[in-house]
Amino acid sequence: MRAVNGSAANRSASGLVFALLSAATFGISGPLGKSLLESGWTPGAVVGARITLAALVMAVPALWMMRGQWGRLRGAVGLMAAYGAVAIALCQFFYFNAVARMSPPVALMLEYLAPIMIVGWLWLRTRRRPGALTVAGTAVAMLGLVLVLDLLTGATVDPIGVLWGAAAAVCLAVYFVLTAKSDGVLPPFVTVAGGMVFGAATIGVLAVVGLLPVAATFGSVELMGGEVSWLVPVLGITLIAAVAAYVFGIVAGQRLGSKVASFVSLTEVLFSVVASWLMIGDVPGPVQFLGGGLIVGGVIMVRMDELRAPAEQAVPDTAPEALPAADLEVRGLGSELTTGALPIVERPA
Repeated sequence: MRAVNGSAANRSASGLVFALLSAATFGISGPLGKSLLESGWTPGAVVGARITLAALVMAVPALWMMRGQWGRLRGAVGLMAAYGAVAIALCQFFYFNAVARMSPPVALMLEYLAPIMIVGWLWLRTRRRPGALTVAGTAVAMLGLVLVLDLLTGATVDPIGVLWGAAAAVCLAVYFVLTAKSDGVLPPFVTVAGGMVFGAATIGVLAVVGLLPVAATFGSVELMGGEVSWLVPVLGITLIAAVAAYVFGIVAGQRLGSKVASFVSLTEVLFSVVASWLMIGDVPGPVQFLGGGLIVGGVIMVRMDELRAPAEQAVPDTAPEALPAADLEVRGLGSELTTGALPIVERPA
């Protein structure tokens, strides 16, 4: 019995490490992308390069995982296409457009409002009032948004940047709905890899028809207080902040369970702040820090309401290959949200 308990403890400890690694690697995507944007890259070029390279890296192991199971792909093409187009391509495109106009951590805080958006949408659609803790968490997060945007001090707010961040949050909210329908369809890594392929195709089509400007420079960029080759942020945002981040997140979800992993994923905001400070010298002000804390706190309150849901509506947390995202927390979305609860996952970007 002691051996079993020790093994479980070791698995949980290693899962926590992988979850923190996932949050940290996802957190560097903003400052890396910002360095490219400031050197002359368009958001479309940043997203296109990131998704295309990640698709190439992930395609081979994904195909190997599906050997002898090709029939499962036929029923999942629509899911991967929608996931790739909305949750990966458009979500990242909107996020990096926001990053082009504001601090990466602030843009990320705006995107983390996705769970609150889902609460409001379902409240309007079903006319059923969410739980008290969910309502309170939503109010706290909205107050945090006011502080993040620095509205109380009369500071100038870039409305276009705010709209881009809100659009990224909408895409993340759509992602929740998509993943709620994907339980057990494909292994998570395969769905992410397929999503990358469809996401790259989406960016390519939008660029070809002229709806998405794509331009890049191939000189040096400002990073870590000096000049480095443009390849450094491109490879970093692809291999570390995409491929490695998703792999770490999938392993974390399997070892910790989706509920715990989803909580740890909220540390991405902290990692993004630290990475932005170290890499590009961009740090939110004290009021924005407080606002970010309130947003994260509000989301945690909403998450706690889901954990208090009646046992008969609770969602099992043991299937290791249920969802396509790094943190895998969207099973039973409909039943959870109608009781005022809602899942949290790390953003799929």
